[in-house]
Amino acid sequence: MEDFKEMRFTLSLLVKNHSGVLQRVVGLFSRRGYNIDSLSVGRTNDNDVSRITIVILGDTSIVKQIKNQVEKLVDVYRVSIITDENGIQSELILIKLSTKDGDRSNVIELSELFKAKVVDVTLETITLQLTGSNQKIQSFLDLATPYGIVELTRTGITAIGRGATALKDAPYEML
Repeated sequence: MEDFKEMRFTLSLLVKNHSGVLQRVVGLFSRRGYNIDSLSVGRTNDNDVSRITIVILGDTSIVKQIKNQVEKLVDVYRVSIITDENGIQSELILIKLSTKDGDRSNVIELSELFKAKVVDVTLETITLQLTGSNQKIQSFLDLATPYGIVELTRTGITAIGRGATALKDAPYEML
């Protein structure tokens, strides 16, 4: 019997940019009992089309099943599974760290190591902006946590295919 291995998968969708589309996509996940680990939505270069990036945990067969179900939704033009091999994935975080105990220089050194940008400084905190892969973000958070996280916000993963591999914005075909 094969061991069940839950992995992280990223679905990239091109959809009609109008009200209710996101609700229908997310509703499909909810009805089927699939958990969304990360969700990011934004317009493409065509104002009539949005890209939805959804990160889910599961095995390969579950992800293929989800992809097939999402493709059947009326307002979905294209669906692609993006991996580290065939795509580029990135996330943005804003993190406010405590610097009450004289740790400001250590926090700045850490930010430089990870190429984080200092966006705000007060007497008691420093706020940083960092972008990168899930692994980079997690490594940074592991090292930053001991300083004291005052506040943290994450955008969720956004992704795009590498090289010539891409979801085509036009012409649109229903899959």
